[in-house]
Amino acid sequence: MIIKADHTGTIENFQNIVEETLANDAVKGLLILACEANGFKPENVNEILTNVSIPLLGGVFPQLILAQTKLTRGTLVIGLLETPDVLVIPGLSNPAVDYDDVIDEQYPELGEAQTMMVFVDGLSTRISALIDSLFNVFGLEINYIGGGAGSLTLVQQPCLFTNQGLVQDSAVLALLKTASGIGVSHGWHSIRGPFKVTESEKNVIKTLDWRPAFDVYREILAEEADITITPENFFDLAKGYPFGINRLGSEKVIRDPIAVIDGSSLVCVGEVPSESYVDIMTGDTQSLVQAAARAVKQGKAHFKAGDPASTTLFIDCISRVLFLEDEFAQELNAVYDQATSLVGALTLGEIANSGENYLEFYNKTAVIAVME
Repeated sequence: MIIKADHTGTIENFQNIVEETLANDAVKGLLILACEANGFKPENVNEILTNVSIPLLGGVFPQLILAQTKLTRGTLVIGLLETPDVLVIPGLSNPAVDYDDVIDEQYPELGEAQTMMVFVDGLSTRISALIDSLFNVFGLEINYIGGGAGSLTLVQQPCLFTNQGLVQDSAVLALLKTASGIGVSHGWHSIRGPFKVTESEKNVIKTLDWRPAFDVYREILAEEADITITPENFFDLAKGYPFGINRLGSEKVIRDPIAVIDGSSLVCVGEVPSESYVDIMTGDTQSLVQAAARAVKQGKAHFKAGDPASTTLFIDCISRVLFLEDEFAQELNAVYDQATSLVGALTLGEIANSGENYLEFYNKTAVIAVME
């Protein structure tokens, strides 16, 4: 991969690094990662995107990762040395769309593909349905890496880069022949549970053990952490106490509660199925940094290519940054390896197979792809 970075976040410099990358004849596709603070909108970037003659994909994220640096403003343009087979799926909140059919029609066979990049609008409501469809169509024949684009304001807006422009409420997939090794780990541990999700609707938990979800959550935090949580301070305090969905034989899948609605229901980033069981979790700097190091170790162990790895793609949750604050530098240091280029995005949810078993949409989780 050929990596060009702009630290200013301006449209002019974005166009410059796109043109510089395209000038290299070896580049056959573009992966574009941009910071939310750049203020990229369809009206100021679509002309640049629609003039790109090779396939492209990517997204606008709260922040980015470049080596041991966290970028709050700027853009990464990454030249892919093979032509990605890109599919844009609109309507990622539309209950009428059958994602199995859409994917199967575009990708009737995998051919030599080994890795799929998957970027979604992180505020869409049917992300888990898309993930289920990917698993239904492909299983674990390939590796998956990606995450949720969007804004920390939690207002849905155009956030995915395509050859047609900047779009929202969509997914962008890209099949690659590139070999990869995936690692996934979060570092959160249970403080109470499990609780049965007795009523939910997509990404909203309504009741736990037949009681209003917020009442249960508030009581546990008061007992276990001596915290008084309200709808007004919920976003600031809940970042340290996510839910963990129980998975047989695997690490719990984290769901990030971000808001209270109707005084009783909890909105999460990602769907929480009714009849599932969840724990209330917590963590600290040490446990999260160790998890990131573990994800790298897993990725390297799962990387089976003949050629050495050249790039580490780090998809990490923005809420880990909000939780760790200045200590997030420790997480970057735990992931960084001088032998490979480290790039990534701080996302609204992470997408990956666990390396062996599941394909999931995660929250608050460190996801690594070691790539040739």
